Amino acid sequence: MKKLLVSTLAAVVLGFGIGGDATPAFAEEQAAPKSNILTMAAVWKQTAAEYRALYYQGFNIAQKYVDEAVAKHKKKHKPLAVITDVDDTVAIHDRYWAHLIAGGEEFFDDPVWDKYIPTNSLLPAPGALDFLNHCKEKGVEVFYVTSRDQGEGTYEMALENLQKLGFPYADREHLTVLVDTSNKEPRQKEIAEKFDVVVKLGDSLNDFQRKYYIKGDFEERNAMTAADKDLFGTQYIIMPNPTDGQWIAAIFGQSEPEDTAANRALWHKTATRNQWEGK
Repeated sequence: MKKLLVSTLAAVVLGFGIGGDATPAFAEEQAAPKSNILTMAAVWKQTAAEYRALYYQGFNIAQKYVDEAVAKHKKKHKPLAVITDVDDTVAIHDRYWAHLIAGGEEFFDDPVWDKYIPTNSLLPAPGALDFLNHCKEKGVEVFYVTSRDQGEGTYEMALENLQKLGFPYADREHLTVLVDTSNKEPRQKEIAEKFDVVVKLGDSLNDFQRKYYIKGDFEERNAMTAADKDLFGTQYIIMPNPTDGQWIAAIFGQSEPEDTAANRALWHKTATRNQWEGK
């Protein structure tokens, strides 16, 4: 990914730990960064109990449907499965964001991300491990479908991430890594030919249907969501992610816009479009 509204500050000195120790390390204290539009979102992800509660809620709902499907399943039926995204769905990146902010790089930075991924510093999303293990116990297969590109070794890095997190079905049969596209529908349809898919999990609407991959028109995206309202909490389980994703492209036309005066003005205009006119 390209930099997303990155501050023009000193270069980051990488210090991701391996395993349990992932404290960012910097040679010296960084200068205070200029105001950045996603700082509060990153802090919310780092600290808010509400953020964690939304994950628990999502996995509780998914487990309910898994249990119901298992209870109704017959031997003559196709086997049951769950399809899930990886990043910000079953794995979260608090350590990555903390590292960027500590170094003055408060927004998504591609080179840093590519160095972070192989350190296995990801954390399981709240409730993810319990839910995934529950699926395993019930005989419901889990398929991981993610979009990543760290160059050579991308697939092996993703697979090792899942294995280090202790997730079940962390093998080549159940992991798909899309490098040249973020369109997950073809792979999801392949899985659905052999399995009855109970639910899909993701942090972006694009994880469910490609039609949501809309650039520069958040109103259309919102209208599509309203039309599909009965699918959420039933077929689709969406997790919270206010720091990056297709929702940003629906505003700027790209998911990782440059840090320009025009883009900051557009961000401000969007944030104040429904302002109260009182005094």
